[in-house]
Amino acid sequence: MNTFSFLRAAAYCALAATLTGCAGLAARPTPTVSPVPATPTSLAQAVIQSEALAAPKRPTPPTQALTQQLLYETLLAEIALQRGDARLATQAYLDLLARTRDYRIAERATQVALQSRLIDQALTAAKRWLELEPESVAARQTVAAILVTQGRLDEARPHLTKLLAAEGANLGHGFLHLNNLLARHGNKEEVLSLVQTLAQPYPQLPEAHFAVARAAWNAGKTELALAAIREALRLRPDWEDAALFQAQMLAARAPDKASAYFTDYLARYPRAREMRLAYARFLVQQKQYSLARAEFQTLVKDFPDNAEVPLAVGLISLQMGELDVARQYLEQALQAGVRDRDTVYLYLGQIAEEEKRYEEARRWYVQVSGEQGFTARLRQALTLAKEGRLDEARTQLAQIQPANNQQRVQLWQAEAQMLREAKRDREAFELLTRALEKLPNHPDLLYDQAMAAERLNRLDVLEASLRKLIQLKPDHAHAYNALGYTFADRGIRLEEARQLLETALKLAPDDPFILDSMGWLAYRLKDYPKSIEYLRRAAALRPDPEIAAHLGEVLWMSGARTEAQHVWGEALKSHPGNDALLEAMRRCQAMPAP
Repeated sequence: MNTFSFLRAAAYCALAATLTGCAGLAARPTPTVSPVPATPTSLAQAVIQSEALAAPKRPTPPTQALTQQLLYETLLAEIALQRGDARLATQAYLDLLARTRDYRIAERATQVALQSRLIDQALTAAKRWLELEPESVAARQTVAAILVTQGRLDEARPHLTKLLAAEGANLGHGFLHLNNLLARHGNKEEVLSLVQTLAQPYPQLPEAHFAVARAAWNAGKTELALAAIREALRLRPDWEDAALFQAQMLAARAPDKASAYFTDYLARYPRAREMRLAYARFLVQQKQYSLARAEFQTLVKDFPDNAEVPLAVGLISLQMGELDVARQYLEQALQAGVRDRDTVYLYLGQIAEEEKRYEEARRWYVQVSGEQGFTARLRQALTLAKEGRLDEARTQLAQIQPANNQQRVQLWQAEAQMLREAKRDREAFELLTRALEKLPNHPDLLYDQAMAAERLNRLDVLEASLRKLIQLKPDHAHAYNALGYTFADRGIRLEEARQLLETALKLAPDDPFILDSMGWLAYRLKDYPKSIEYLRRAAALRPDPEIAAHLGEVLWMSGARTEAQHVWGEALKSHPGNDALLEAMRRCQAMPAP
């Protein structure tokens, strides 16, 4: 794979991760219900915390004489907890609770049991806590949460009903928490039924309909989910979170409707930043890169100090092959303080390398550290080789210390690539053969050695390595393709070539190189229409010079000489001096069309 192909593929892979990071630009984080207070480390802290959390509304604790027995049991519980004996600590607190009517002891017993993951004991203590402090929201939250965890939704329902009723002005906030609380319950239809019941008394509350929509979506009830979210938006048309949820549901179900919804909403609310960000990410998923970049550029204006947005624009521009634009936005991301600077340095180096500014590329690569450091060192060496400084490049490779076998293989592959590009094919073959002696079953080495053998016309080695690779990895489409193409290109064993290439095509039906091979096989079989059909599909998927060379040759031999020259000419504009193109043109122009 050439540098630019690698760069574009890597840019696309990185784009998803980068866009995930962009989600934090303006999105409001979804609050999480925390039904249990943070666990104190001592009884004293428990009492202080209990008083601080709810004072002065908490009831007056009962007068309790501090007897030797109570002091002993308290110390026993705390010492057991500190020593890691959670079961003994929990039981000691439960025994202590049985001797008192102090809600603070009940609260502490609940906390210790939860910390110790003794759920049944925690429920016993929490129920006692609620009995002793019936107005405690924390106690009721804890009881409800434990019941939900145990799947006892019917028992949890009255507690959840009271909790929502107690929210007052924060009722909407309570409904937004509801699905988080119920998320771990396995039966999503039961959850939906519960949420619908809880929401029923609040028909004019948008958040209640939102909660129903989320529960319905999780239960696979798409139409119900869409109806509920639309009602939420009818009640509160500018609610961006609800609009985002509707767009996400539509995107999963009908992308064309999602696109229309995004554009309509943004036309009405052009300052809806989260919606615009989601739309841009949606467009990337749909591979509509030009439109996506336009949306991100709008976001760049809205977020001038945020580094993640220009990074996304830079990666999209890389995918589109617009290196100048990509460089501009990647440098802007650096200036804005992007978090993953190593990745940006690496891409800037690859852009400079693609533009044959090798010294500049190395200046970027040398700044890369961390997980990307190994890749950067490899590319530094490759740029030296591209400048004809092969000995320096190989010396630099030898100085890189691989952390594992995969990195060791990458070093061998990089050195073999350098030798191949220097036309030292035999040395590349011998290097890969020695590498296979150390890792005889490594798929990448087997494939690369087969390709090196092909350049030396060692078809015996090529076939043996590819057959072994197919045996090790029966789903390795390119192993079938390489062997089938080799037979087809040489006009030998054409029926076997057809079987191999058909298998490859089943494994990867949209792979442009396999389609190219199928087209070349059809050409060898004199089926020009079928050949042209395959080759046109391949060329549409990937503007590769070898595919263009093949398509031009078949067009020429079928009599479409003007079109053949046009195909070659367009390919030469972006790949001037390409050997495969020039050889195809010379070969065709030296013979008459049939």
